[in-house]
Amino acid sequence: MYVDPTRNNRVTKLDFGNARSEMNTNEGSDHSRDVGLANSNGNSHSNGTGQTEMQELPRMTPSQLHGSLGQHGALQHSNLQGRTTSGKYSLGDFHILRTLGTGSFGRVHLVRSNHNGRFYAMKVLKKRIIVKLKQVEHTNDERRMLSLVAHPFIIRMWGTFQDAEQIFMIMDYIEGGELFSLLRKSQRFPNPVAKFYAAEVCLALEYLHSKDIIYRDLKPENVLLDKNGHIKLTDFGFAKYVPDVTYTLCGTPDYIAPEVVSTKPYNKSVDWWSFGILIYEMLAGYTPFYDSNTIKTYENILNAELQFPSFFHEDVKDLLGKLIQRDLSKRLGNLQNDSEDVKNHPWFSEVVWEKLLCRNIETPYEPPIQPGQGDTSQFDRYPEEDVSYGGEGRDQYHDLFKEF
Repeated sequence: MYVDPTRNNRVTKLDFGNARSEMNTNEGSDHSRDVGLANSNGNSHSNGTGQTEMQELPRMTPSQLHGSLGQHGALQHSNLQGRTTSGKYSLGDFHILRTLGTGSFGRVHLVRSNHNGRFYAMKVLKKRIIVKLKQVEHTNDERRMLSLVAHPFIIRMWGTFQDAEQIFMIMDYIEGGELFSLLRKSQRFPNPVAKFYAAEVCLALEYLHSKDIIYRDLKPENVLLDKNGHIKLTDFGFAKYVPDVTYTLCGTPDYIAPEVVSTKPYNKSVDWWSFGILIYEMLAGYTPFYDSNTIKTYENILNAELQFPSFFHEDVKDLLGKLIQRDLSKRLGNLQNDSEDVKNHPWFSEVVWEKLLCRNIETPYEPPIQPGQGDTSQFDRYPEEDVSYGGEGRDQYHDLFKEF
């Protein structure tokens, strides 16, 4: 259990009965949350990059884990040199089983390795479309960022390759589906459940920021659940190494920070704003500034008063007021103590952070799946198409994707 045993507020289990149910019913879902902003994977809400874990990170004691991680949980590297993966895999190494998700850039397949028999998610993006929609930089950034990160709550990329028309990314297949689907099924989470997921996301953001990586697309659709119910942050299409500041307008409207909307320079501050919006949505079932008109959503982000439902606890209202804060000099997570200010807030007072990081804890929900069997019950069924991967011949875009 992740809570302090001296306190009486253990995580409440989410109970949906014994029947196996499709989590992606899309009831009450907002399929337009990405409208108006380019996304490097081209997917709407259900992107299927829900990539079931084939190889568990070993369980470690806190001292062992902190010995392998640097300060704030960062892997100790003298520079940002990622894993070399180009050429490690080829299309012949995998058997394509079914489609997990589709988008304007391509699709994501469940595949099985012809060598070790394990299941992976293979993300396939069309070079021509990437170039046409001017997403070359975001696509290369996604590969680069995923090659740099190694954390219990972040998806792992195992390798990449390309043919004359597509690029391929081989990642963990996370069977449990999206947190978005669980939230829609639950309508909203009880306070301890939202706190559990928020705390794991907080550790993932802390790790990324320690490496000067900003994520820029935090939302329930990009938080996956593994077979035990722990989170995996996925979809790094907007992630970027930013040691100073950047200006790019990207993200999902409901979650975009005001400094991004107003095209001001920004850094990690934007992730802590989005973190506040995520907590709000988990507890309320909706985001605080949503409007069916995207422009109105932006206006609300810049000007509207933050209001809370009557059932919000005082501690979480205080936390959200400090995260969903337009004044960057006052926003929690963006101050002198960085993420420690967030972790030390009273709403998180019962969280034992070292124990949480080790994942040796109980989760509030375990997905109803058969682990390690390629179970796809938590993902929508998509029409299958005849794929023509592995094409050879002239590749006019090869030099744009050299790292693949």
